[in-house]
Amino acid sequence: MRPAADGVPPQGLPRRLGPGLLTLYGVGIMVGAGIYALIGQVAALAGGWAPAAFFLAALVALPTALSYAELSARLPEAGGEAAYLREAFGLPMAGLAVAAAILGGAIMSGAAVLQAGAGYLGALIEAPRWALIVAMGAGLGAAAAIGAVGSLAMAAALTLAETGGLGLAIAAGFVAPPAADWQALDAHGPGPVPAGLGAAVVLAFFAFIGFEDMVNMAEETRDPARNMPRAVLGALALVAALYALTALAAMRAVPVAELAASDRPLALVVERGLPGWGGALALAAAAGALNGILAQVVMGSRMLYGVAKSVPALAFFRHVHPRLGAPARAAAAVAGALTAAALAAPVLSLAHASASVVLAVFAAVNVALIRLKRAGPPPPGAPDVPRAVPWIGVALSLAALAGGQA
Repeated sequence: MRPAADGVPPQGLPRRLGPGLLTLYGVGIMVGAGIYALIGQVAALAGGWAPAAFFLAALVALPTALSYAELSARLPEAGGEAAYLREAFGLPMAGLAVAAAILGGAIMSGAAVLQAGAGYLGALIEAPRWALIVAMGAGLGAAAAIGAVGSLAMAAALTLAETGGLGLAIAAGFVAPPAADWQALDAHGPGPVPAGLGAAVVLAFFAFIGFEDMVNMAEETRDPARNMPRAVLGALALVAALYALTALAAMRAVPVAELAASDRPLALVVERGLPGWGGALALAAAAGALNGILAQVVMGSRMLYGVAKSVPALAFFRHVHPRLGAPARAAAAVAGALTAAALAAPVLSLAHASASVVLAVFAAVNVALIRLKRAGPPPPGAPDVPRAVPWIGVALSLAALAGGQA
């Protein structure tokens, strides 16, 4: 079968993905490298309530995750959020604006993780930082262009490595001698709810950002109406449990003040419980960084491909490689932009801008579902969440966005 004139095979992107790979992809996006540094700050704010802070953060993310689950079944397209806004408001420019915001957010987020990943690898490989950034960006761009199954299989392997690192930290925390803080907690309980719990929940929420990127794989998913919602909610539940266990283990092994003061808090946990395993944890953290970058390139390339299908000026990016079955040109463009941003901008600016974009998009996506629900029910077999869910998602997203700007 010959490709169409615009470079897109008549069948579009092949549907090859099942729920297992999708769930691991979602876990990998959310876990990333952030939790390896985030745990100490959450513990400092929430004290003995730190594990609860992660579960509460998952509850904050849940309404938007449910909205994405229904939307991905209503409109299983690679354009994701852009398609939702276009369908809800009938305004192509609204979808394009959201697509541009998401692409920008993906590039900034991936660039921030790329900088962190270069730092991890710099401790293992002696090379200039800029060279590591360029090499990682080029290599992961190529990985994202090998096709959905190949790139997600690589992401799944990295996910297993990074979650294995968290498993190592959990094991170390529970075999280490209990810290004085833990002994007091064990004797007297977590105590009254601390004033910092709300701030801890907002901080922990950012560790769950990423599930929304899963919907951009809907066009390559088998039976997306059934498999995509299950994968989104399954990944969210797995990550919430993993984070809560990590918080418990960290607080058991290391005093909260030490966790908060360290930029490598989980390394402290491993040193207390399993001395000599610090190198393995460093490799797991590097895997988390690589996985986060790969996830952003995969998502961004599918978003660019999806938007290009309706924008003649972007026709160059509608090309699907005939042998790889992937939008290789779009993957190269996203990887190049991400690498350039990593070389040019400071990591804190990238991370803050990315988080703000994601929360604004969350609010817009929930509004889109509100409008689509008014227009009609979802297709047979698709999830039909209660009408209150997207309203709650809008409120929580805007509240978190306002808190981040304060």
